[in-house]
Amino acid sequence: MSEQPATSPTPRVHALRSAVLDVERHVASLGWDGPVFVFALVRTADALARTPGLAAELPAESLRLAAEDPEHLTSVQQEGLPDADTLEELLGHLSWPDAVDGAAVVVERMVVPPEAESGMPADPQAAVDYLMNHPDREDVRMAAGVLRTGESWCALRTRSHDADDAVAGSPDAVPGLVEALRATFA
Repeated sequence: MSEQPATSPTPRVHALRSAVLDVERHVASLGWDGPVFVFALVRTADALARTPGLAAELPAESLRLAAEDPEHLTSVQQEGLPDADTLEELLGHLSWPDAVDGAAVVVERMVVPPEAESGMPADPQAAVDYLMNHPDREDVRMAAGVLRTGESWCALRTRSHDADDAVAGSPDAVPGLVEALRATFA
């Protein structure tokens, strides 16, 4: 998986990729073992046109980028998310007003190689303990973003390679998460 697709991304995909990397870096700055984070994505220039007072709340860099790039996105972290037992249930409760151009979610998961599942106990709690203590376990932070127009971008960071320059990405690295996010715009 590479940071950049083989062909140059469109300005819209470039803006989405930048926004997803920004939210992933923001969450990474908070450390590991965090909750699920959800962000609304809005085109900065459009948001400023609708709400001129917003300029006082945005960093100067965002204002500069929005002036140069009409596709530039601002992320708005969502507070007060509905209670949900699973990520799928949480995303199933979300919908966005027309002013929201996209959404992003950041979540952590533990992964093990497929062969690790062959020795997993049948008891659910024993299985969790087995996986948590497996020597090949890897913690992964996944950030996925989609635009209402269909574009997507995903970024992945592992705990074992926890550095901004070690974040991998592609439009479809986490296809299930991308599709669940797209469904929030249906």
